[in-house]
Amino acid sequence: MNVVIFGASGMVGQGILRECLRDAGVARVLAVGRAPLPVRDPKLESLEVPDLRDLTSIEDRLRDCDACFFPLGVSSGGLDEARYTALTFDLTLSVARTLARLRPGMAFTYVSGAGTDSSGQGRIMWARVKGRTENALLALPLAATMFRPGLIVPMHGEVSKTPSYRLIYTLAGPLLRLLLRVLPGSLATTTEQMGRAMIAVARKGAPKPVLESADINRL
Repeated sequence: MNVVIFGASGMVGQGILRECLRDAGVARVLAVGRAPLPVRDPKLESLEVPDLRDLTSIEDRLRDCDACFFPLGVSSGGLDEARYTALTFDLTLSVARTLARLRPGMAFTYVSGAGTDSSGQGRIMWARVKGRTENALLALPLAATMFRPGLIVPMHGEVSKTPSYRLIYTLAGPLLRLLLRVLPGSLATTTEQMGRAMIAVARKGAPKPVLESADINRL
């Protein structure tokens, strides 16, 4: 199958990209972002799009993609709800609506997070915005699946683009790996498991539309 990844330069995106490149069943990978990737591989094509809300220039390249993996996102820290909504809900739905028009029924996997508020009305800002985003994606003519991981442990040198997260992962790396061993599978997963689970969902479908860490690990 052919896949497209939005956000392949982030920590989770790096893990997804690695697993796609290693999987013999993935024939071609398009990585769409604002800057080129440092990774080189015969089946990888990195496409630079300055404004991801306008994919007109690459629509022909997207038409033969079978699945979209969407780990693209920003931290809510320091952002008001209007700005966070623009970078989370508006951007994600702009991409998804384009793909729904080009390839109705395409597998679309969105990385949300544990604690996302499906009502879209809760007190926690990021959770309700993510919840509204999930609901809107599930209403589109796509085979959409929401991934809600809790703690994600990088396994193969993946690095977060968020400075505060990067510092935490750098200082707490050994502890995180220890926690991965002792925490129940319902609370933690890895970048490797995220990538493999997304490929499995794209290939065979998901058992339900919203997947928590335990579901991801089982896949």
